[in-house]
Amino acid sequence: MPVISMFYGLIVAMYYLDTKKHHLPHIHVKYGEQEGVYEIPNGRLLEGSLPKNKEKLVLAWIEIHQEDLMANWQLAVTGNKVFNIDPLK
Repeated sequence: MPVISMFYGLIVAMYYLDTKKHHLPHIHVKYGEQEGVYEIPNGRLLEGSLPKNKEKLVLAWIEIHQEDLMANWQLAVTGNKVFNIDPLK
């Protein structure tokens, strides 16, 4: 599970070859013991949950980095190395 960004206690990851369960471009975001799976590029929650204040940060980050996230998705689903994306500042 490659971590592609970390900010405000959130760890954002994208799994390689991860198209079976959700069938959509998505990221996994962990905050402590909680995890949410968010669709890209629209930020829709697919599974799990995060505290509302942290979810707002994730959604803002997704909106800012939609193009980078989709480029990473194309790399990840083909098993290629993904790149880091700037954290939310």
